[in-house]
Amino acid sequence: MGISQFLDATYLKTASQANLTEEQNQQKVIDLINEAILYDYKLVMLRAKHIPLAKEMLTKAASKTLIGTVIGFHEGTYSIEEKLEEAQNAINLGADELDFVINYEAFKKGNIDLVTEEVTKGTKLCLKNKKVVKWIIEVAALTNEEIIVISQLIKEIVFNVFDKENADKVFVKSSTGFFKTENNLPNGATFETMKLISENAKPLKIKAAGGVRDYVTALKMITLGVDRIGTSSSKAIVNKELKEKSTGY
Repeated sequence: MGISQFLDATYLKTASQANLTEEQNQQKVIDLINEAILYDYKLVMLRAKHIPLAKEMLTKAASKTLIGTVIGFHEGTYSIEEKLEEAQNAINLGADELDFVINYEAFKKGNIDLVTEEVTKGTKLCLKNKKVVKWIIEVAALTNEEIIVISQLIKEIVFNVFDKENADKVFVKSSTGFFKTENNLPNGATFETMKLISENAKPLKIKAAGGVRDYVTALKMITLGVDRIGTSSSKAIVNKELKEKSTGY
């Protein structure tokens, strides 16, 4: 299996965040979907408003690329009801996978009951609709100990409520890629954080997102047990793999 099948090619900026017009921003989305079709990415990760466009283009191209979107993005502090409503809308639009931003602020404050409830309800909604669910824990906002505890918590909820057989439908994901750090510290996946998640969330699947921009980093993430990589550099990663295969290195 080529590296393209590990990639969630991602474009999540709004027009204002990208300093573009709505038309220009939509063209970015169209370009990414066409790229996903060409390179056979596992999934294209977009804002929910773009799901119908992606579905139309991928269906027309008879592409197997899946469609993902984000829920509670990017702060994670939306209420459980708001997240569930947003998730149901994404499901209705045709999303295959939903990446929820967990309420990591509540977790840091010790409100484990709230986090447990949102993971339980969000996972239940997705599994009931035969969708994959990913829980973004925002590693840059957490200590190593907190990463360990929240990874174990998500695993325990899945095992206790939904049985181990559903482990392949639930991911623990590192980051939104939008978290603001101080002193230019990494705001996404690092080898250290993904190792911690892998050691404490498996056999749930794990996704590295934020900061994976090259082929060598992507390969090392996979050796650490990463099942999926969220990146805006999918094309560069796949082209590097193709170049290495063609030259024999």
